Amino acid sequence: MSAATGLTLNTSGGGTAAGPAVHPRFFRGFMTAPESAALGLLAVAEVARARYFQPAASQRSGLGSLDPVVTGSRDRLRFESFSGCCGVYARLDMLPAGIDGETVEHGTTNVDVNVALRDALTRVGGADPLRFDVGPDDLVVSTLQGSVVERKVPLPTRWLRGFAEVQAIAAGFDARFEVSAAEAATFLRSLSAGRGGSALWVISAGGRLRLTSRPMPGAVCLPGPGRLAALRPLLRFATAVRAYGPRVNGATTSAPSTWEVESATQRLTLTLSLEPRRGFSGEGAALYSLATDDAIDDADTVSAMLAFDSTIDVVALADDAGMSIDRVRAALAQLATAGRVGYDVGEAAYFHRVLPYDPSAVDSLNPRLIGARGLVASGDIAIEANQAWVPSSGELYQVSLDDGTPASCTCKWWGLHRGDRGPCKHLLAVSMLLTPSMVEADA
Repeated sequence: MSAATGLTLNTSGGGTAAGPAVHPRFFRGFMTAPESAALGLLAVAEVARARYFQPAASQRSGLGSLDPVVTGSRDRLRFESFSGCCGVYARLDMLPAGIDGETVEHGTTNVDVNVALRDALTRVGGADPLRFDVGPDDLVVSTLQGSVVERKVPLPTRWLRGFAEVQAIAAGFDARFEVSAAEAATFLRSLSAGRGGSALWVISAGGRLRLTSRPMPGAVCLPGPGRLAALRPLLRFATAVRAYGPRVNGATTSAPSTWEVESATQRLTLTLSLEPRRGFSGEGAALYSLATDDAIDDADTVSAMLAFDSTIDVVALADDAGMSIDRVRAALAQLATAGRVGYDVGEAAYFHRVLPYDPSAVDSLNPRLIGARGLVASGDIAIEANQAWVPSSGELYQVSLDDGTPASCTCKWWGLHRGDRGPCKHLLAVSMLLTPSMVEADA
């Protein structure tokens, strides 16, 4: 295919619905709403280039070459990225109404969005054609102004950990409110630039958004309001704006959240970490799911059953695989660590993507998991009725159990984070020792 015919998303080969392929072609066709599609892809690319915590560092470290990931599913295209600080996850879903073309195969690849491509996308008007061709070798954008060719750059390792953590966190979110695009635009304009990275609380009352001084039922945390800037260009196309978050109470000091702008043809979603200074890659939310001995084997089984559906039915998958729902979720967490599964809060469902999956990489990307496996292998952990004793680095740590579940530890790391960044290696090791009996009981 010539450079004048479309947008080609670069890959070195990969998995498709028909199996591995050296030169898979994932999609060929036009965007039915080209201007909003161009702005959406620009938003995902701008998040990839941004460092919201200590923004000046992005210029010093050359973060402008990070590349979004694109997945061609059965009825849509998905573009995903993390910010340079890994504290914002962006995803653009081109919905069935937004694409008009031929789905040749299904798969995942990387997109390099450099200066020339960004310039081309900014010139796309409402009546201008914008054609995407998802294929093997390069990135070509053809507009009325001509064609731009870009090459792929390596995917940052932190993104693999980020993919696992953000899906584990977002899977616990519920929809909290929905407002009109006009109300969302008014609200975002009202936020003072002087608020910096402080966490705000937002509630919806009568279709209007307002700030509260403390969390309350139905409130959504907005940690670092400046991190929502990428949503603004798409508000003029939106039919609704929604916010998602975990359940909170008066004692909650901050929380992650997801903000979604939807139109008839696409959805742009931004998920914000707990604090601007915290990246998703270090949260540890997926560690318990990764700690079971069966997770890797289950992941291989579940992976073979995925078929690039736009959503994954966990219950149906558990029935087909002959596993419990908890084991399927643990397998999905394992796959997510290698970038093979994501979570869509808008549809409250997992989705399938394919990046190179190496089960051995799971440990290397999670140092606490490595440490926990070493503690288990030592055979020195003693578990009593309501506590466990864990020798580690010349010290003896006490892990308290609550109804047979590790609840706290006497180590300095636990004392500093109190579980808000996942388990310490001592809790994780005790959990791993307790898991076989729990799995056996479940069976």
